[in-house]
Amino acid sequence: MQVINLTYPDFARQIPAGAITLALGFFDGVHRGHQRVIAAARENAQANGTKLAAMTFDQHPSVVFQHAAPDHVRYLTTVAQKETLMAELGVDILYILHFDAAVGAMPPQLFVDQLVVGLHATTVVAGFDYTYGPATTANMQRLSDYAQQRFDIIEVPKAIDGTEKISSTRIRTALDAGLIDEANELLGYQYETAGTVVHGEARGRTLGFPTANVAHDNNERVPGIGTYAVMVHVRDQWVLGMASVGRNITFGDDRPITVEIYLLDFTGDIYGQNLTIRWGHRMRGEIKFAGADELVAQLQQDEQVTRDYYERHAFRARPRLWSAWLADKED
Repeated sequence: MQVINLTYPDFARQIPAGAITLALGFFDGVHRGHQRVIAAARENAQANGTKLAAMTFDQHPSVVFQHAAPDHVRYLTTVAQKETLMAELGVDILYILHFDAAVGAMPPQLFVDQLVVGLHATTVVAGFDYTYGPATTANMQRLSDYAQQRFDIIEVPKAIDGTEKISSTRIRTALDAGLIDEANELLGYQYETAGTVVHGEARGRTLGFPTANVAHDNNERVPGIGTYAVMVHVRDQWVLGMASVGRNITFGDDRPITVEIYLLDFTGDIYGQNLTIRWGHRMRGEIKFAGADELVAQLQQDEQVTRDYYERHAFRARPRLWSAWLADKED
């Protein structure tokens, strides 16, 4: 997949020649709803012999419109993760547009002229609620007016899970509540974060459960407080783990939230290394134990639950996107 970073207005020389089918969206999470948009665009591209392209932004529009601090907006997927997922979905070209004040101020007609027609799009595919400016004037219903018959438009309807729309907001809410199983169902793959192993209190070693204290970037959205069955990519291998997100309240009140991971069947010094964490299943919330013995007994139970979970759910090293998720549910 070709990744092209665009900065408006000086980007024309970066655009490859040839017609494209263009999928539009911010695509935070690249969830099942987004995957339907990409699938519709891919089908159109194959039918018309064009390349499949997608365009996203490098940062959320709230950074410009609401003056949010760029390093404090927490995403479901980093730009690098979006690249990986888009490649999994068969995208040929991923345009990453730098969203700044100039882009935010573009009138709808200029956006279409410069960033749709200018990319050689013969068909545009987007979700029913996609906007490219003020929602009242820059919505999917108005897109044909701005298109002026220069490209076709495919509007992808709302994707529903249960009785509600699949949305990035819904997934963020589930993650913040620790509902990783629900979030994964909506994503269509297991949620993933990345962090660096830093020094912690080393208390786990005295309990027989040495943990890696993992620091995440401010832009990463870590699941809410709880204990999780996870897979961790460390030293070029995937390892079973138990992740605790919490304050370690057994050892005192008002402690900071940390992410600590006990790696099963793994030994070695990994301080300073980068880990990728794939969050599989929430086992329980945080518990204040009477003492270390109760905590160790619970950790032993958690280890067995983790092993049992991955016995039932075969781990896949590659992201599990919607097609694979459907196949599993139908088996």
